[in-house]
Amino acid sequence: MSDGHWPDSSPVPRPHPSRCSPSRDDYDAIIRAHEDAVRRGEPTYRDPTTNLTVLTVATHLERGTCCDSGCRHCPYLD
Repeated sequence: MSDGHWPDSSPVPRPHPSRCSPSRDDYDAIIRAHEDAVRRGEPTYRDPTTNLTVLTVATHLERGTCCDSGCRHCPYLD
């Protein structure tokens, strides 16, 4: 991921259920938007329902620590 792109062979992690419940009506659209952004090397994507900007898991990993803001794709949850 050093070039800003996610390795094609690596699965993009799904968000923790406490941050994005799989029972949401828009869950599949969120996952698609997130995976597309990660594969393109984009730091964010637009939530398909609210149009808010959401940080990708790759952006969080590049930062290296949790910011304690309750981010949807935070990879640092216990």
